Amino acid sequence: MEVAKGVDMLELDFHGNKIHPVLVWDKEMAILIDTGFPGQIEDLRLAIEQTGVSLDQLKVIILTHQDVDHIGNLPDMLQKPNHSITVYAHELDKPYIQGELPLLKDSHLHNPPKGKVSDILVDGQELPFCGGIHVIHTPGHTAGHISLYLKQSKTLIAGDSMYSVNGQLQGIHTPTTPDIDSARRSLRKYLNFDIASVVCYHGGLSSIEVNNQIVQLTQEP
Repeated sequence: MEVAKGVDMLELDFHGNKIHPVLVWDKEMAILIDTGFPGQIEDLRLAIEQTGVSLDQLKVIILTHQDVDHIGNLPDMLQKPNHSITVYAHELDKPYIQGELPLLKDSHLHNPPKGKVSDILVDGQELPFCGGIHVIHTPGHTAGHISLYLKQSKTLIAGDSMYSVNGQLQGIHTPTTPDIDSARRSLRKYLNFDIASVVCYHGGLSSIEVNNQIVQLTQEP
């Protein structure tokens, strides 16, 4: 689904569980934000190609955090011969993504997906890609969770900092968020941005008065 020019929300189905990686692109390059569950590589490739973007344009992968449904196809994406992809993630989640530490919520996996993180991201950093991408460190769901604000389209890629149902933001998903207090503080960071649309990894797109929705969520006890 096209969210804005050069911003496509992908949809992958994992046993009825729909998840939403995002593809950001321009004439210079394409960026994939999160990669889906392990074993979804062909579905992911098809979803990318259906946007009209060639896999050869994919130069960057940004991981919002370490959970297996976000890093699952990273190893396969990095195996393409003669195709260099730069992988970005926050420093606090980097060792989990690289397999140096067991995944926080998926430690039971005997062979978890892993891949090298090329560069770390910090709060407030701006990546000079596709009109500018502002990095927001939003811990709570994991210590190294990040969200991304696409400046050109005023789109917030929220990762798992919150979820949505039928286009309505529902706030923090408490069963999968170990640090609720940090997660609440993270939501307040969004008040500093003029947001036209939000893509939640679980629930998808919300684009109706999202700034007001976020204000209401931050006022909840």
